Amino acid sequence: MGGAGVRRKAEGGRREEPVRVGLVGCGFISDRYLENARRFSSFEIVACADAVPERAAAQAAQHRVPAALTVEELLADPDIEAVLNLTTPDAHAAIAQAALDAGKGVYNEKPLALSLADGARLVETARSRGLRLGAAPDTFLGGGLQTCRALLDDGAIGAPVAATAFMLNHGHEGWHPAPDFYYRRGGGPLFDMGPYYLTALVSLLGPVRRVTGSARITFPERTIRSEPRAGERIAVETPTHLAAVLDFASGAIGTLVTSFDVWASDAPKLEIYGSDGSLALPDPNTFGGPVRVRRAGEDRWRRVAVTRPYTRNSRGLGLDDMADAMRQGRPHRANGDLAYHVLEVMHAVETASREERHVAIASTCERPEPLGG
Repeated sequence: MGGAGVRRKAEGGRREEPVRVGLVGCGFISDRYLENARRFSSFEIVACADAVPERAAAQAAQHRVPAALTVEELLADPDIEAVLNLTTPDAHAAIAQAALDAGKGVYNEKPLALSLADGARLVETARSRGLRLGAAPDTFLGGGLQTCRALLDDGAIGAPVAATAFMLNHGHEGWHPAPDFYYRRGGGPLFDMGPYYLTALVSLLGPVRRVTGSARITFPERTIRSEPRAGERIAVETPTHLAAVLDFASGAIGTLVTSFDVWASDAPKLEIYGSDGSLALPDPNTFGGPVRVRRAGEDRWRRVAVTRPYTRNSRGLGLDDMADAMRQGRPHRANGDLAYHVLEVMHAVETASREERHVAIASTCERPEPLGG
């Protein structure tokens, strides 16, 4: 695969050694990361660990990872340079902090942390110790959204004026075997899926300066319809329908709606409106297209070829870019500042609804550099 993860030659013609990564958290999503790791060149997963040792051993055996360790053993191993943290969101901050304290870089699954205090602590620890901190999602580095980035940078629709983003479905109880978490603190549609939409928007339009919004719990209980727990009831503790207005520092105004309360919708996933036209973007939870443009005066949408690499499922691309950046001494794209900014925006939406006001965003971040082809 081409792109940021191609290792450059060191002095004397040697190729840089890949960053040695330990994976913590061997649940469902770990399969995708472990499968994709073989396609990237800037890192290699050398150990698996999990709170359930048998699960780590099984994943290590299935994916030919050299070692299955306890979490404590993995964090103490001096040969492991970075930790891929695929634990459940309520453990993201604790595992990441322990890894940073052990002198290792960290790449978290989304979100960076549940609380702002924990997220800020991770960012500060990494900065003060000169360590790398990264976080999913990395879908904004995929071919579809990177093609959109090129179109915006080239002025294809003029100056961005506004954006809309919709993530609308009816939750996880109809298909997920253990949907409880999605209705507890740290779950809900905003914290579960919002990072994909917000990271895409910030990478394209820049940081958010203030937020307002409304949130509600529509159904105080959910009935599981999936096996093996069909018929059980779940108490809902977090908002399940949230509508936000985002004022970007660039002047653009965004509208974001996330919901687990909608049975069906034809709303677009993501659109950006400019002074000279409109851009229809792909689902930000994917890496490919389609991408469409309709310029002022045109009477129909025009399909645009996806010209950037990584159009199939490439989870791990952000870690590959971070590992390459570690070797090359450059900034990485799916970084802690970006992840913390998105985390603050999500908290601000809930705060704005609860306190009935606009909420200023204290953090900021740079638009990540485009990913080379």
